[in-house]
Parts: sequence; structure tokens; C-alpha cells
Amino acid sequence: MRAGLLQQLKEKDAKAWYRVSVCAFYFVHGLVFASWASRIPDIKQALCLNDAQLGSVLLIIPVGEFVTMVLSGYLVSRYGSRRMLLIATAGYPLILVGIGMVVTYAQLYMVLFLFGAMGNLANIAINTQAVGVERLYRRSIMGVFHGLWSCAGFAGALAGTLVVAFHLSPLIHFIIIYGLILCVVLTVQRSLLPRDAQQQRLDKTPRKIFTRPDAYVLIIGLVAFANMVCEGTVFDWSGIYFKDVIAPPENFVRLGYIAAMSSMTAGRFTVDRFIMRFGVIKVLRTGGGLIVTGLLLTVGSPHIITSTAGFLLIGAGISPAIPICFSLAGRTKAMLPGIALATVSSISFFGLLIGPPLIGFASAAIGLRWALCIIGVFGLLVVFLTPFLKLRVKN
Repeated sequence: MRAGLLQQLKEKDAKAWYRVSVCAFYFVHGLVFASWASRIPDIKQALCLNDAQLGSVLLIIPVGEFVTMVLSGYLVSRYGSRRMLLIATAGYPLILVGIGMVVTYAQLYMVLFLFGAMGNLANIAINTQAVGVERLYRRSIMGVFHGLWSCAGFAGALAGTLVVAFHLSPLIHFIIIYGLILCVVLTVQRSLLPRDAQQQRLDKTPRKIFTRPDAYVLIIGLVAFANMVCEGTVFDWSGIYFKDVIAPPENFVRLGYIAAMSSMTAGRFTVDRFIMRFGVIKVLRTGGGLIVTGLLLTVGSPHIITSTAGFLLIGAGISPAIPICFSLAGRTKAMLPGIALATVSSISFFGLLIGPPLIGFASAAIGLRWALCIIGVFGLLVVFLTPFLKLRVKN
């Protein structure tokens, strides 16, 4: 009896360390991306880029992510998420340092392509680890992981503000970030989940890595796609909507963006509790409903208080979908988790890529206020697609 109790304590302690390690890796990956984002104006100025050149440069990162999506899924499925995560976490901030060293437009193009590719490998590997840890806990914990990535965004933005205040160059800034991340990796890398469920299945019964996407995984991808259209629109258009339509004092132009990001981050830290109480289906549908409600409030009453409240609801509605979709994809038995995650990431990627330009084209035709109604359509799409997941989701 005593031996059994000791074994349970050891297993509980191991699970806790796995969880802490995955949390740490989510945070450092978010910190790398946020560090790059915080220095974009400085890099633009240093390389004398115009707005058109900057726009094409920013597109290279998602291109790098998309081109290497299948390869990343293959590598994680073939060699395991632990090994690939350590490689990606070593390479991701190193490429960030490379960004700080570029001196030409062409060099920036090449380095950002690698940055997107390595970031994608890190994304697939860390989410595969998270799915494995979640399986050990036998309850939803994915929301907290993604919430930490969002927190890293705030931390990276704050760090960027501080280093700019001290007049540090992007290169010095990125070297500091690289050093901090190496310290974190060396501290927690031994506590990563050693083997993935798919690796164990491949050892026992070899399976094809590349298979036709399962219909269930495709539906998950479409839900993630609709959500990412809304998320990308908030990132790129909330500030412009406030400036051009709401027209508040200059200090309040970013209020809608801040409201959406704050509620999205808070939502990801609390979504696991709602999933445990109400189930995945209800939480997803409620999220879609909040997006629609927030949109109607923002567009129907374009004033600073009501629009801020509207974006607050939109951010809360966006928050659960990506953690839930990645969790569901990673737990499917129809495909290897690494490949399923890559499939869902690929489909959702189009939402992030297509959404903001779609709003731009519609805005030119009918005005930004009414163009924003498009994200309400995608919120409804989340509501209507989610019931098709019921057959395989246990609530």
C-alpha cells in the first residue's frame, strides 16, 4: 500500500513538472515573436523601408510558416515533439538575433522566411507536447498554455518599450532575449514529456505519416479558420476602426485593441474551467455567439464606451476556439497528432491571412463600419459548425 502511494506521488510530481515545462516553453516562444514585433518600427527605419516594402516583408513570415507546415508535422510525428521542440527553441531566438544583424532588404526577406519556418516547427511541437500533458491530466488545461503565450506578448511589448527607452539596438535587444531563453531551456528541458503517444504507436505498429485528412479534423480546421478571421481582423483593424469611425481623443485610439487582447488573454486562462463545467460544444458555440454580439454592439452603436465593450466581447468570444481546436486535433485517433495539428494549423492560417485583406476590400466598397460586419458572419460560422463535432466529443 505504501509503495502504491509513493508511486502515485511520483506520478503526480512528474505531471506537475511536465506542465511547468510546457508553460515555460509557451511563454518563451511568445516572447520571441513579441520581441520581433516590438522592434518592427526600428528595423523599418534602419533599412529605410517604405510602407509597401514593409507590408511585403511582414507577409514573408506567414509564407514561411505555410510552406513548411507539412514538413513540421512530419518531423514532429517522425522524431517526437521533445526533440523537435528543443531544436526549434534553440533555433527560433537564434534567427531572431539574425534579424538584428541584417543590413539589406534581401537579407531581411531570407531571415524572416526562416523565422516563420522555425516558428511553425516550434508551434507544432509545443502543441503536441501540450496535448500529451493534457492527456495525463485527463481534463482540459490547454487554455492556460495559450494564455501564457498571450501574456508573453504583453511582456515582450513592455520589454521592447524599455530597451528602446535605453536606446539599445535591435541586435543587443535580441541577444539579451536569446540569453534569457537559453537559461530557461537549460533549466526545464529535462522535464519535457519524453515520448508522444504517436511515437509509441509508431514503434509498435508502423503507420503512414501522410494520410488523407479526416472529416472531423477538417471541421476542426474550419472552426479554427473562422475564429482566426475574427482574430486577424481585431489585430489589424480595431485601431483603424476606432480612429476613423469612433474618432476618440488620440490617447484612446488603441482602446478597442487593448480591450480585445485583455479579454482574450483572460478568457484563455479561464476557458478550461468552463470546458470542465459546460463541455467543449457549449463553450465553442458561446464563443461564436459572443463574437456576433460584440460585433453588433460595436457596429450598431459606434461610440467609445459601447465599441470598447463590443471589442471586449469579441476578444472573449475569440479566446476559446484555438486552444480547443488544437486540443481536439491532437487527441484524434484518425491521424497522427503531429499531422492533425499541422492540418488544423494550415486551414486556420488562411483565416489569419485572408481576413484582414477581406475587410480592407469591403471597406473600400461599403465603408469600414459595415465591412466589419463580415466578422459577425464568421462568428455565426463557428456557431453552426460546432454541432458537427458532437459525435466524437465527450462533453
